[in-house]
Amino acid sequence: MSLNVSDPEIATAYEDVRDDKTSTDWAFFDFANGKPDRLKVAGSGSGGLSEFVGQLKPELAGWGYVRLNMSNDEYSQRIKFVLVPWCGESVGIMRKAKLSIQIADVKNILRNFHIEVPASQVQDLDEKDIMTRLRRAGGANYDRQSSNY
Repeated sequence: MSLNVSDPEIATAYEDVRDDKTSTDWAFFDFANGKPDRLKVAGSGSGGLSEFVGQLKPELAGWGYVRLNMSNDEYSQRIKFVLVPWCGESVGIMRKAKLSIQIADVKNILRNFHIEVPASQVQDLDEKDIMTRLRRAGGANYDRQSSNY
């Protein structure tokens, strides 16, 4: 069974995070009440990764979309996007199983991201670790060789 992602608010929240003219830098999408196969916008904000992580609960399952500013020095500012499949530790086994299938439908909507960081604990979303992964995914190291990844 596919995930219903037809709510226009989903695309609006996604585009809001991607838009350079807005301060919104994250959005979280989970399931509509009583409708486990219907995606909805559960929240968004402009407080960065730390605010996003603060919204995550062990009983929640869903997907986050986060905008990060990756800078190697004062001259190099690049915007990167991270997809976060979130499955809290208290989520039931059937919901966990469905998430692995439903992510394909989510990726049809949240289609532009640099890396995917699956997480089940907030410790999985350490900003330093994510930035290192983004740098590795970017290929060339332009930060004056000071990085030891």
